[in-house]
Amino acid sequence: MSETDGTNRSDSNPEAIYDKVRAETEQVLVGNDTAIEQLTIALLTRGHLLLEGVPGVGKTTIANLFAHATNLEYKRIQMTPDVLPADITGTHVYRENLGEFELQRGPIFANLVVADEINRATPKTQSALLESMQERQVTIEGDTLSLPEPFMVVATQNPVEMEGVFELPEAQRDRFQLKITIDLPDRTSEEELLERFDENPELGPQNITQAVTTSEILEARSQAMDVYVADSVKGYVLDLVEATREHSQVVHGASPRASLAFLDGAKARAAIHGRNYAIPDDVKVLSESILAHRLVLGTDAELNDIKPETVVGNIVSDVEVPDVDSTEGGPIDSQTI
Repeated sequence: MSETDGTNRSDSNPEAIYDKVRAETEQVLVGNDTAIEQLTIALLTRGHLLLEGVPGVGKTTIANLFAHATNLEYKRIQMTPDVLPADITGTHVYRENLGEFELQRGPIFANLVVADEINRATPKTQSALLESMQERQVTIEGDTLSLPEPFMVVATQNPVEMEGVFELPEAQRDRFQLKITIDLPDRTSEEELLERFDENPELGPQNITQAVTTSEILEARSQAMDVYVADSVKGYVLDLVEATREHSQVVHGASPRASLAFLDGAKARAAIHGRNYAIPDDVKVLSESILAHRLVLGTDAELNDIKPETVVGNIVSDVEVPDVDSTEGGPIDSQTI
C-alpha cells in the first residue's frame, strides 16, 4: 500500500519495483522489512550497504534473496586475513599455451557483491574496495576497467567478535551510504521461521524468482532521482549534518557525502512509497542509517559506553523539523499531504 498516489504506477515505477521485490523476498524472509526497503533505496541511488548483526540472523541470506529477486549477478567474497586485493579485483594470469598474459577478473565484477565479514580482512584488502565503491571501476596492474551496471556492495560484519578483526577505517565507512543492524527476531517472527522451515527444510534464495528486470531498475532509478526536494527539507538535512560536526561528544562529524546520501535517500524513499516529493520524515527515518557509522566519538563518550546511535537519536530530537505545509514551490499538491 502506498503512502499516497503521488506517482504514476507502472512496472518500472519505483513503488512497483519495491512492492514486487518485497513480495518475492517475503516468501523466505521473516521480518526485516527495513533491510529490503533500504537495499532498494541503495539500489535506486547507486549506494552501498553495511549490514551488521550477530551470527545467524541472516545477513548474507538477505543480500542473496535481494539479488535473486532483482536478477542481479551475485558474488560473495568470504573475507579473511589472508585474502589479498587481487583476490577481489582480479589479476593477469600467464597462459603458457598462448604465450601471453590473460586478464582474470575477480568477483568484484558482479552487480551485487557481498563482502562477508568485511572486518576480518586486512586494511590493505579492505582498501581494494574503495575505488570500486566510489568510481565504479577497478585498476588491475595499470589497466582501468569499468564495473557492470547496476553495481552495489553489501558488506556484513559481526559486532561481537573483537579478536582477529580489523575495524573499518573512516574512509571505508564513509563510502557506505547506509548501515543497518539486523536484530534477533522476536518470538512471533521466530515461530513463523520455524514453521516455514519445518514445512520446507531447503527453503532459501533458490525458492524465489526474478521479480524485476535490469531495464526496469534503471528506469526506476531515473524516476527516483526526479523526485522533488523542497529547500526546507534540504535545510533540515544540512541542520542534521551540521549538528554532528558541532556535537560535544563527536570528534569527527558527517561529511558532505552524508548530505548527498540524505538527498538521494530521501528521494528514493519518497518514490518507493508512492510520492513525487520528499518530506522531512524521509530524512528522519534514514538519519541513523546514514549518520551513525560515520561519526567518530570522543574519548569521554567511548569511556562512558555512549553509542553513535544514541548521539544520532539525541541530534534528531534536538533539531527542529520543518513544517511540510510551508515547503515552497515544487510539484506538491496540498491535498495529498
